[in-house]
Amino acid sequence: MDGTERDDPVPDADDPYAPASAALNGDGFERDPVRTAARLDAADPLSAVADQFSLPDDRLYMDGNSLGPPSDAALASLDRVVEEWRELLIGGWTDAEPPWFGVGERLGAALAPLVGASESEVAASNSITVNIHTLVGTFLDELLAGNGPDRAGHAAADGTWEPEDGADVAPAVLVNELDFPSDHYAIRAQLRQRGIDPDEKLRVVESRDGRTIDPADIEAALDAHDDVGIVFMPTALYRSGQLFDVERITRAAHDAGAYAGFDAAHSVGAVPHAFGDAGVDFAVWCTYKYLNAGPGSIGALFVAERHHGLTPALAGWWGHEKATQFEMRMAYTPADSAGAWQIGTPPLLAAAPLEGSIETLRAAGLERLRAKSLALTDFLIALVDERLPAVDVGTPRSHDARGGHVAVEHPEAARLSEALKDRGVVVDFRPPDVVRVCPAAPYTAFADVLEVVDRIEAILAADAHHEYATEDGGVT
Repeated sequence: MDGTERDDPVPDADDPYAPASAALNGDGFERDPVRTAARLDAADPLSAVADQFSLPDDRLYMDGNSLGPPSDAALASLDRVVEEWRELLIGGWTDAEPPWFGVGERLGAALAPLVGASESEVAASNSITVNIHTLVGTFLDELLAGNGPDRAGHAAADGTWEPEDGADVAPAVLVNELDFPSDHYAIRAQLRQRGIDPDEKLRVVESRDGRTIDPADIEAALDAHDDVGIVFMPTALYRSGQLFDVERITRAAHDAGAYAGFDAAHSVGAVPHAFGDAGVDFAVWCTYKYLNAGPGSIGALFVAERHHGLTPALAGWWGHEKATQFEMRMAYTPADSAGAWQIGTPPLLAAAPLEGSIETLRAAGLERLRAKSLALTDFLIALVDERLPAVDVGTPRSHDARGGHVAVEHPEAARLSEALKDRGVVVDFRPPDVVRVCPAAPYTAFADVLEVVDRIEAILAADAHHEYATEDGGVT
């Protein structure tokens, strides 16, 4: 300090979150960060949205990147379907308002604006891992049949899989070493089912720093391996929160004659996407994180319109064309939409809350939620920098490379997370050294973020985390 008093920028209508970005950009805080938080909360145009969510009064909930809390609208839509079940029984499939029969397509249409897609390109269906199985399997089958991606301005894969020496080459799938493990389990299984050795054909991009993936390394892997038929990446890494450049990766995949697919579990609902404009071929995501649809809620998928009409790798009766679905034909005719990748009868009680939760997010406005999310994480990172010298931030600082949570790194992260939970802060631990802190925009105040850092600081100052034993394999 130079001895002169200094205040944070006063929020204004054009940028109500200016003090948060100013703090992260090196301007620091005024003498009392409490005033900064108070100013931000007073100017926050989304402050009233929190009143629509059910959260315990005695806890600071910073784990919405694992499981979002219920909104009033989500509970209302669930209650409505329960009442329809009670009153209509099987008649709910046709007589409920709206009918249950089209729930996957209807919820897909509601989700489509959140990912920049047309209504027919999104369906709510299955679970995220099942959707990885059926979509990766579908496009592996297309590759093995000689059909590559069809995108204007880029050559499609010719399907011969014959390098210069003339040997037949099976398609490979390009992933990265920081992926959520379930994605690799599913992809390896789909390769095995086609007689392709996953030890050879699951090509893995390595991380330079153990936290992030450099997009240049994805491009280099495509240059180095001419057998890659599918590039499957996350939109955001589950541990560090790095946000990927979807358009750049898609362009690189198509330039290499490969399909581009994404696991968007850790971004949909927190980050606006433009899958259609980016040329993405397919994507999957869950709805229980930033979409706040409840534990085990229905999954969702995107399939670009140019691929509609393909036969899904995991075909089921709910993906049959709707007009003849109940004729019970033995020959399968896939729906001419993303709805074709539905498999079994949709779980109505696991889908119902999604209707209300989407309504809540769309009313708030995803662009506005993204702006607040960035400000909340700006504020959190700035506080960690200033007050927690023993803690590192493993999340990129650039807005275009940051998702909705912050990876707070400490050598005793497992113990620290337990100490925080006992002090009313709900976070989660990811090995080896990350406490994930998620100040989700719909229901988190800037004062909440300050209080979380206060409690971390107090724990570390007192070495209180040393009182906790660590156990492997627990649920966090």
